[in-house]
Amino acid sequence: ITSDLAEVDRVIRLRLDSPVVLISTIADYIIGAGGKRLRPVLLLLFARALGYGHSEAHQRRGHHWLLAAVVEFIHTATPLHDDVGDESTLRRGRPTANAEFG
Repeated sequence: ITSDLAEVDRVIRLRLDSPVVLISTIADYIIGAGGKRLRPVLLLLFARALGYGHSEAHQRRGHHWLLAAVVEFIHTATPLHDDVGDESTLRRGRPTANAEFG
C-alpha cells in the first residue's frame, strides 16, 4: 500500500496548505515528525479487504485516501492539543510544535 500512503500524504499536505507561512511551517514540522501511520494503514487495508480501491473509479474519487487523512488528522491533533495544555517540550525525542513555535 506504499502508493496509497503516498496519496494520503499528498492529501494531508494539500489540506494543510495555507497562505499563512506559520501554519504551513508548523504543518510541515508535524508531518515531518514521521510515524508509522498505523491508523491510515489499517483504514486502507480494510478498504481493500472490502473491495474498495481496486477499480479505476475508486482511484479517481480517492475517498479512501481522504478518510485515511482524516483519521491521521484526528490522531495528530490529540497529542498536539495535549502538548499545548501540558506545556510539553519534547515528543518522541523532538521539540514539540508548541515548544518550537510557541
